[in-house]
Amino acid sequence: MTLEAIRYRSRGHLEILDQLLLPLETRYERIRNVEDGWHAIKDMKVRGAPAIAITGALSLVAEMVDKEFDSLDSLLRFLQEKLDYLLTARPTAVNLKRAADDIVALAKNLSEGKNAVDDSKDRIISLIEDMLTADLDTNKRLGQHGADHVLKHSSGQPQTVITHCNAGSLATSGYGTALGVVRALAEREKLQHVYCTETRPYNQGSRLTAYELVYDKLPGSLIADSMASYAMKEKKITAVFVGADRVVANGDTANKIGTYQLAIAAKHHGIPFYVCAPTTTVDLNLASGEQIVIEERPHKELTCLKDVQLAAPGIGCWNPAFDVTPASLITGGIVTENGVFPPDKLQDSMTADHNTKHNLKRKLANDV
Repeated sequence: MTLEAIRYRSRGHLEILDQLLLPLETRYERIRNVEDGWHAIKDMKVRGAPAIAITGALSLVAEMVDKEFDSLDSLLRFLQEKLDYLLTARPTAVNLKRAADDIVALAKNLSEGKNAVDDSKDRIISLIEDMLTADLDTNKRLGQHGADHVLKHSSGQPQTVITHCNAGSLATSGYGTALGVVRALAEREKLQHVYCTETRPYNQGSRLTAYELVYDKLPGSLIADSMASYAMKEKKITAVFVGADRVVANGDTANKIGTYQLAIAAKHHGIPFYVCAPTTTVDLNLASGEQIVIEERPHKELTCLKDVQLAAPGIGCWNPAFDVTPASLITGGIVTENGVFPPDKLQDSMTADHNTKHNLKRKLANDV
């Protein structure tokens, strides 16, 4: 059975796996409205850019499914207000913003026509519900592309890889992005070993990625973040796969703090470094990584572990949740559901894909 970060069995009934309790306790929590969704995202009960977007959007469904709207304008105002609030939960990941834009765009299009309010509401809910299955399909295609690429460029040799943070089933609707590539390699019997970093200070690697590796019986080992460079040398690492919370136009990438130093170490050792992210994580509105807003987390996450004080009381802290890896260090490429691209070619591929979809929509409209 596949691990589920998000359970959605019937319309409006949303549950999320409380990842703060893993790996010692598996408990699902009901999300009844946008306020619940906001807190689940902010408190990191659910995390990972795709899962954040899906949870946020489905929390909107949970609140609106039984709500009556007297006009399309009131429906649109409700959506904009709730989505603006959700976007304040965690600012660095872009997927929720992309989902919000799609929801509002559909609502505006519907409000310009002569659509019934209930029909419009139903179409918006259906759009959001489709995000779950679309994300799973995206992850599987991404995983296959990543596995194809790394095997092609290594003469098909079994891979010994490092991954950072958690970019697996628990960060998505299922299968994962960086761990999706790892799973695809395992399915082909081309995964020799995967090393996951503990990913301090929130330990998503030791709590979550290690949990997924054990759950799926994948050959894996946990290492401290400070061991990564030495592991690259001693364990003959063949590739590094990480996820992303935002990829910008020039290929710079924001991901969990510690990614940047992994990329530097990989470059030194001549190891291909891959960023694995669906196209919903790409933000072409930002030219470079310098424009990405980096979320800073509470000091307690760094100084304490489960309310046990680890650091000297009174010490100052700096606790950014993410860092930015320059495109020049992404030597393997950016792995998407559409293929693997050099960072400087990603924008062209996204533009071409957008134009193809736009032309297809126009053709279908003309054929009707």
